[in-house]
Amino acid sequence: MNVQQPVCPVGGFDPYDLSAPHANWQQFRSTAPVFYHPDTNYWIVSNYNDIKGVFDDWETFSSENAQAPMTPLGDKAKAIVKAGGFTSGLSARTPPTHTRIRKVAQTAFSPRRFKAIEPQIEAIIERHLSAMEGKAQVDFFRDVAYPVPALVLFTLMGIPDQDVDKVKSWATSRALLTWGNLTGDDQLPHAQAMVDYWNYCRALVAARKAAPGDDFPSDMLAAQRDGAEISDEEIAGVMYSVLFAGHETTTTLMANALKVLMDNRTAWDAICADPSLIKGATEEILRYAPSIVSWRRLAKKPTQIGGVDIPQGANILLVMGAGNRDETVFPGGEDFDITRDNARTHLSLGYGIHFCIGFQLAKLEFGLMLRALTKKFPKLHLAEGHPINYIPSISFRVPDKLIIKPHGAS
Repeated sequence: MNVQQPVCPVGGFDPYDLSAPHANWQQFRSTAPVFYHPDTNYWIVSNYNDIKGVFDDWETFSSENAQAPMTPLGDKAKAIVKAGGFTSGLSARTPPTHTRIRKVAQTAFSPRRFKAIEPQIEAIIERHLSAMEGKAQVDFFRDVAYPVPALVLFTLMGIPDQDVDKVKSWATSRALLTWGNLTGDDQLPHAQAMVDYWNYCRALVAARKAAPGDDFPSDMLAAQRDGAEISDEEIAGVMYSVLFAGHETTTTLMANALKVLMDNRTAWDAICADPSLIKGATEEILRYAPSIVSWRRLAKKPTQIGGVDIPQGANILLVMGAGNRDETVFPGGEDFDITRDNARTHLSLGYGIHFCIGFQLAKLEFGLMLRALTKKFPKLHLAEGHPINYIPSISFRVPDKLIIKPHGAS
């Protein structure tokens, strides 16, 4: 195949800089919706239908590179990971292995279990929001959005509260090592943290095998005892994936959502007045300000995307954050509109066989948080003089803080 390589239409483009990517993404969609980026060796895809088509064709576009470090590990970091016995989580698996493991995981990760812990979710949210009472300023990201999803998920997983900070720290290391741009010795502490995280998951599975509880790993082990084809290492891999994706993305969703709502005060006031708008607002926030803005695939054979020739072995970066604003699918896509009637067709949770396994929990948890927050602090505003920076990453748009005034601007 004579492969053409459309070039990036934006000079000096840095895919790790997610501070204000939307103008670049808009330029990509209009002038070069599929192009090759030599600095990362990825083909970047920004149109909605092209992204959806790649997600849907798992045989041509494999997920096997989804969790590979964007910046290759150095020899020292590789040695740490190898010595730790790390394998992989669920999102990097391919059928038929992925299909077999996901079937067991979905049985355990059920709406029945989510509904059972809803009172506990509400209590966790209430406890953290009550701690904001009387304070002039609060870092919502650090004090609320950071711990709440972890505490909720760990309730589901049967993990003690005292491990929250430890697991959150490991998850940060995993994100930096996998989707960041670390090189050399900067990789080493994060490689060790990822191994520690993996071994924690393995130990948790072993503990539940010895003494079952009423939680997610126990449910998967019960399925295993009943004949489901899943190994202890594969259950640990699911835990590794869920313990990360199940709280990091919700943490970022909560923070990004509040920032967007503060920048769109009319929408905030409307939700405060009418909580029934929360369901639609949740979908629009996921479309407009998602936690994960891009994901990766590997071309298994020569193919095309959007009429552009793609060689076998090509790395593909699907920029869902750009596709979510595609004007051909979402009229006025650069505008935030909580009444948008097709917002739920966004790509922020993926598409196809790898569609986010925990989407129901994330939406439930976020909806409960937004309901409680608008009821308790309707006059909430952002504090001035605290610019937000975003952690360098090719996939996760994570703010470093969100300083708010719970009781209003005055």
